[in-house]
Amino acid sequence: MVTGSRADFGLLSRVIEGLRAAPEVACQVVVTAAHLSATHGTTVTEIEDAGVPVAWRVPIELSGDSPAHTVRAMGQAVTGFATAFETLAPDVIVVLGDRYEILAAASAAAVMCIPVAHIHGGEISAGAVDDAIRHAITKLSQLHFVAAEPYRRRVVQMGETPRHVHLVGGMGVDLARHTPRLDRDAFSRETGFEFGPRNLVVTFHPVTLDAAHGEAELEALLEALATLAETHLAFTLPNADVGNAAIRARIEAFAASRATVWAFSSLGFRRYLSLVALSDGVVGNSSSGLIEAPALGIGTVNVGRRQDGRLRASSVIDCAPRRDEIIAALGQLLSDGFRAALQQVENPYGDGGAAERVVDVLRTVELVGLTSKEFHDVPGGVLALTADD
Repeated sequence: MVTGSRADFGLLSRVIEGLRAAPEVACQVVVTAAHLSATHGTTVTEIEDAGVPVAWRVPIELSGDSPAHTVRAMGQAVTGFATAFETLAPDVIVVLGDRYEILAAASAAAVMCIPVAHIHGGEISAGAVDDAIRHAITKLSQLHFVAAEPYRRRVVQMGETPRHVHLVGGMGVDLARHTPRLDRDAFSRETGFEFGPRNLVVTFHPVTLDAAHGEAELEALLEALATLAETHLAFTLPNADVGNAAIRARIEAFAASRATVWAFSSLGFRRYLSLVALSDGVVGNSSSGLIEAPALGIGTVNVGRRQDGRLRASSVIDCAPRRDEIIAALGQLLSDGFRAALQQVENPYGDGGAAERVVDVLRTVELVGLTSKEFHDVPGGVLALTADD
């Protein structure tokens, strides 16, 4: 099991729990990237605090955030994973998502002929370089666990064997529904956040395909948020993508200048989900606004193109990254009519059980010969796909 950030560890946590409980499975957790970075909260401590042993650490240099620096970090990661896998001798590598350190792990495993199980493939996020990375990881993997039927069809369209593409649902739905949550008093005691008459959770990550526009989008978002009266804002700082330093610094400056704004490097998934459930809405460009927030009955303002292509529930309000449009979207989010309709929202990522389905497959799948996969051609293209493909 490979994890590189607070985000993927939270989503993998129930899978790790299930595998560790299986007597025939030895689950080894390898940590890397932001987990080992002080700038990003040294979140490996959250893994250890959860009682999960760390089998290996793959440190990479995250002091810079330019594209070239990120490529060099990927190179470090590939080398580090080679050593980790050579020493730990895993039968299968489990990875989630679309980050560059996860591509490094999958690349090392592919060359070393170790099967890769990939969670959350087949999705599209057209506003981020992660989109291409996710599809690359799919082609390096032999087992696939997807969150929705359109994603299953897309993975099969990419030539993957249908019997190895499993529709399990969104991992974040499980996390949202089964994680014990804090109440307001407990959350405030643990974090120092003070709840106001209204409260919003804000997460804004770099727009990796256009870093300059990403900074401009953030400015528009901050200008719109500054117009809200009697609203307390809790920012979760960005991930370790290209261009994160400037965005992080700008958010920290915004928070430092206002008594009703807090910025957190990492809340951990329990505190984060607690805060979302206690809030009046989620704002920004994170996938959590599309997956976890709807599962908690919370509305989302999704700003810009970073999540373009992903399925979304009716609780998600999309808006262009311009001040006036964000203000209008915030008004809709906080309106009585919109909030009343949230309890009837249907989440396109399912209603739970994803982790258990993943664990069941990993416990029983035949791994011998799995790396020798063939390209599965779809006669007539993707439009010819049926539920049996």
